[in-house]
Amino acid sequence: MDRTQVLMLFGGESSEHDVSVSSARNVYAAIDDEKYEVTLCYIDRQGKWWLLESFDMQVDTHGAPQLLPVLGGNSFVTIPDNKVIAPDVIFPMLHGRNGEDGSVQGLAQLTHIPIVGCDMTASSIAMDKLASKEIVSSHHVLVAPYVVHHTGDQLPDFDKLSMTLGSPLFVKPSRAGSSVGVSKVYSDDALVNALAEAHHHDKTVLVEQAITGREIEVAVLGTPPSHRVSGIGEIVPGADFYSYDDKYAQGSKASVVIPADVSNDTARHIRTVAGDIYTMLGCSGLARVDFFLTEHDKVYFNEINTMPGFTNISMYPKLWRHESISYPQLIETLIEDALQQNDHKGR
Repeated sequence: MDRTQVLMLFGGESSEHDVSVSSARNVYAAIDDEKYEVTLCYIDRQGKWWLLESFDMQVDTHGAPQLLPVLGGNSFVTIPDNKVIAPDVIFPMLHGRNGEDGSVQGLAQLTHIPIVGCDMTASSIAMDKLASKEIVSSHHVLVAPYVVHHTGDQLPDFDKLSMTLGSPLFVKPSRAGSSVGVSKVYSDDALVNALAEAHHHDKTVLVEQAITGREIEVAVLGTPPSHRVSGIGEIVPGADFYSYDDKYAQGSKASVVIPADVSNDTARHIRTVAGDIYTMLGCSGLARVDFFLTEHDKVYFNEINTMPGFTNISMYPKLWRHESISYPQLIETLIEDALQQNDHKGR
């Protein structure tokens, strides 16, 4: 039986480049090589695509051919030797800008190749915290109160903001993941520095009320109306908040609790809201939906990740493992869902 040809993309131009490499390494090690033949495409920090022969401990592009898309041709071509690469499906193990934001999904659409995960529109909306919060709040889902700051806007006054949003405040780039560029601020000077850091990653920044609550995450798998919602997990930060370093640093004291210790009614409510958000944002394939849960059982939507991490510590595969879906089974489900959705589009 011919194996399904999978083009796996990893690396990328975003600040989550290293996380992407770690995630891809895990997926590559777990994929069933009797069913799937994987072609590796490393995207460097400058955005060039390189075809690799193997996944070594250190990514080395020396002597590797570059990969270019053939629009409308169901394929890619290498340069300088013009070898045609015709994958059955693209697996974009990419996080952040130019990977998770609809860019690669749009390219897949133009090349007429199925892609694992959400389409261009859902990826773009979900990546944008401002857009996704505006949509879900219009459906009566609670979000943390916030104000928006654009590059070039007058610097806000911390004391005035805290009168309406409270103190401390969270400052977040609208379009970045893995808590990159996120700061918790308690003063005017800290706010100025946090805005500068956040604007380094995006021209649109949210300044949010800090919700005191537990960090709850839910995994969603499949394409509506046949999608599945996992049980709920909890992130217990090892630092003041769940920052990039707290997620990925070797010495991180953050921990994952599955299942989270909440009542059955609360768990059902969170799972229902997660499924509703997934549907209303037009998601397909997979996503992880993140919430804050207060001591009074108020549930606040935080963000949605359409290509969550697959590293050793990542919540998404752990949640499905708790549901008795192994890592190889999860990967197979994602690939087969992408192929099935492409078949539906062709009818």
